[in-house]
Amino acid sequence: MGVDYYKILQVDRNAKDDNLKKAYRKLAMKWHPDKNPNNKKDAEAKFKQISEAYDVLSDPQKRVVYDQFGEEGLKGQVPPPGAGGYASTSDGGGPNMFRFNPRSADDIFTEFFGFSSPFNGVGGMGDMGGPRSAGFSRGGMFGDDILASLRNAAGEGASGSVPRKAAAIERTLSCSLEDLYKGTTKKMKISRDVNDANGRPATIEEILTIEIKPGWKKGTKITFPEKGNEQRGYIPSDLVFIIDEKPHGVFKRDGNDLVVTQKLSLVEALTGYTAQITTLDGRSLTIPINSVISPTYEEVVKGEGMPVPKEPSKKGNLRIKFNIKFPSRLGPEQKSGIKRLLTSS
Repeated sequence: MGVDYYKILQVDRNAKDDNLKKAYRKLAMKWHPDKNPNNKKDAEAKFKQISEAYDVLSDPQKRVVYDQFGEEGLKGQVPPPGAGGYASTSDGGGPNMFRFNPRSADDIFTEFFGFSSPFNGVGGMGDMGGPRSAGFSRGGMFGDDILASLRNAAGEGASGSVPRKAAAIERTLSCSLEDLYKGTTKKMKISRDVNDANGRPATIEEILTIEIKPGWKKGTKITFPEKGNEQRGYIPSDLVFIIDEKPHGVFKRDGNDLVVTQKLSLVEALTGYTAQITTLDGRSLTIPINSVISPTYEEVVKGEGMPVPKEPSKKGNLRIKFNIKFPSRLGPEQKSGIKRLLTSS
């Protein structure tokens, strides 16, 4: 078969596109001529060979021809109709002979890393051709963080460690008390930066589905792993939604309990009162209170609070507090009448 492109890229013959990209990144960074100044000639040959191997194996049509006919097939055999990367030639071979036109090694490298030569000094053209990218230091190398990213992208971290993970992105997710009582599903549209199949930056939009469970409390976190922006050399950050509770017009939450305050008159506080309450799921509760209601009195209704998150079949309590409206003034007869009644009791 002549040159074994699979062996050059150190992949097996069933290698998928992701495997080919990973292998190319690692080897291209290792054998870039500018990284091998003491062995530049051999490195150039190796770098070109790596690029050619990737060019062939990453193109389905070229790969079919190579797998069937080898390197010679690429240079002399008739490819499938419409195969890319080929040009007709009539230099003695007739109209059915085709010549393989490999892409420039620099073009492939730039497609992956965004620049043609990450190792030379500032200014001019790199030895392999192509304009310099911005971001070099005067000493001829990238800043430490960018260089570390490149090494991680190539699988060559200085300590052999895996790429670092970017810090988590946290967002507040406001929920009504009804949402947290009954549970609900929320859809969140996000936009994030990714690298496409060719390593180029792109922006995509996604719809995330968030299942709010009954009884969840303020501060509960829902994590979507690696849904942050992609950066070369970093594992994408996690996207974390943190539950916040909107104020409610009737109820306040106290752990798993619900607290409601009822307004009533002094007469009702002394003679009896019936509380009418609409629950968070729309039921009507009628709660007669026969005790004397003092300003500190609290009526407890078992099992009518918030669901317990780990045991949603169980609920906390509903606690009813009271705001007693005292009369602003009493006449002499009212005072004596009340005094007489209270003294006699």
